[in-house]
Amino acid sequence: VIKCRAAVAWAVGKALSVEEVEVAPPKAEEVRVKVVATGICHTDQHVLEGIFPNADFPLIPGHEGAGIVESVGEGVTSVKPGDKVILLCLPQCGKCSFCLNPESNYCIKTHFSESQCVLPDKTSRFTCKGKMIHHFLWVSTFAEYTVIPEYAVAKLDAAAPLDKVCLFGCAFPTGYGAAINTAKVKPGSTCAVFGVGGVGLPVVIGCKAAGASRIIAIDINKDKLAKAQELGATDCLCPQDFKKPMQEVITEMTGHGVDYAFEVIGHADTMVAALASCNVNTGVCVMIGELPSGSMISIDPVLLLTGRTWKGCLVGGCKPRDHIPNLISSCLEKKVNLDLLITHRLPFAKVNEGFELLRAGK
Repeated sequence: VIKCRAAVAWAVGKALSVEEVEVAPPKAEEVRVKVVATGICHTDQHVLEGIFPNADFPLIPGHEGAGIVESVGEGVTSVKPGDKVILLCLPQCGKCSFCLNPESNYCIKTHFSESQCVLPDKTSRFTCKGKMIHHFLWVSTFAEYTVIPEYAVAKLDAAAPLDKVCLFGCAFPTGYGAAINTAKVKPGSTCAVFGVGGVGLPVVIGCKAAGASRIIAIDINKDKLAKAQELGATDCLCPQDFKKPMQEVITEMTGHGVDYAFEVIGHADTMVAALASCNVNTGVCVMIGELPSGSMISIDPVLLLTGRTWKGCLVGGCKPRDHIPNLISSCLEKKVNLDLLITHRLPFAKVNEGFELLRAGK
């Protein structure tokens, strides 16, 4: 058993508490990882607010991490102690009908099918003050050590900078893959990205890599718009500068609407606006942002009747264990400026300060 620090969410609406926890050794087909770096994603904020489905408290959140394998359980063959790894919030068991389908990146073991607040044997590897602590999406990267199933971890090149590639646990492939895999953006096309934060900026990078001729970034935070422009956005719009709805502004700018729109905020009104900003017949709208669990959206069915496509995506349509290590290698090789996606670097003890910055839009 390893004793280490972890940021525990004891109850909904409470700040995280940095505690000493005990992390049990890995069982068969499990891996114990020393977490070196983790990002803070808005999904973690949703967990703390109690609006993420199937999250059981107390738990250790965090799902965007990279680290080094400390030990492995019986039967683990893909990684060994000392390996650098990326922790995957979407597993890839490799055996279910979804994993075996080349067009699917869903896995029947994902949190939307089966709660990942305990490990597959229905027990936890975390305890604190004599109490069992739940996992989050099996990864729980807000702990200095964590235990995860082998099919939720992927080996990285030994040279990978863990403090940057931790973003590939969620944010980067979710955004980049939404453009490349889910929307399949074509060269010369027009795109609109609603929300250019930690996931929206990789959407911009993906649209540019796919050869889009026009990339319209939309955000109420003008600091984020400046970054979007640096990464390839051709037009930057702040909704507060207009009296018209954004879908009308975008339709007027483009003539018939954009070929592809991406909603990366998680608000019902912007999801409808993104759909309506698409070309009336061949436009594709990809939903990336998360609404609170149980939310409903009302739309005029004519928006779809004329031919638009509206779809969602998980982790950018990537099969995580197969694709994410290759995506990391490709981005490092092409010298994609990952530093532009990192706004702050904080010591672990300041995790709550990180959430304050997140809530402030910084």
